[in-house]
Amino acid sequence: MTAAAIFDRPVDTSRLRGFVIALADLLAAARDEQAILDAGSALLARLISRDDWLPPAFARPHPMRYQQYLLHCDSRERFSIVSFVWGPGQTTPIHDHMVWGLVGVLRGVEKVERFRRNEHGALVADGEPALLRAGEVDAVSPRIGDIHRVSNGLSSAPSVSIHVYGANIGGVERSTYALDGRPTRFVSGYANGDLPNLWDRSRAV
Repeated sequence: MTAAAIFDRPVDTSRLRGFVIALADLLAAARDEQAILDAGSALLARLISRDDWLPPAFARPHPMRYQQYLLHCDSRERFSIVSFVWGPGQTTPIHDHMVWGLVGVLRGVEKVERFRRNEHGALVADGEPALLRAGEVDAVSPRIGDIHRVSNGLSSAPSVSIHVYGANIGGVERSTYALDGRPTRFVSGYANGDLPNLWDRSRAV
């Protein structure tokens, strides 16, 4: 089997489809952000408790930079779901999100460094770096802490995480930061032009 065939082979995406439906139901019923983060964390933990549903094309590392693959965006842009793929040694700049977010590690380990502003407006570490391992979920938002840097916690293998955001994150204007607090505006976009087909149930028939 060729490498292309391995990356493009079909998998059962019904698990991801169920997560999309459950998350949409949650957002329709939740009264506040904390309820979304609490219940959404449980849903995401359930999704990443098995590693047999992510199409290989959306877990493909890039030799030079981490990849952000869109898996699903709500039709009203209330939420988006992406897979982040980190090659060995790859890291983000320090950045914010501007919306609530959930991060669940599917494979490998993620190192998360959180930051806060000091009295001079510069960024300083907000606690010790955390290592998130497969099956673990973290949360961010402007309310609870929104500035961090994330990197692959493995030195010799890729890591993959599933992120859920309260907007179409690839279209949100956000910022990266220098340590002195100076922002640089950016819009991340996505690494992929195609999406997983979640809605074709013909294989089950």
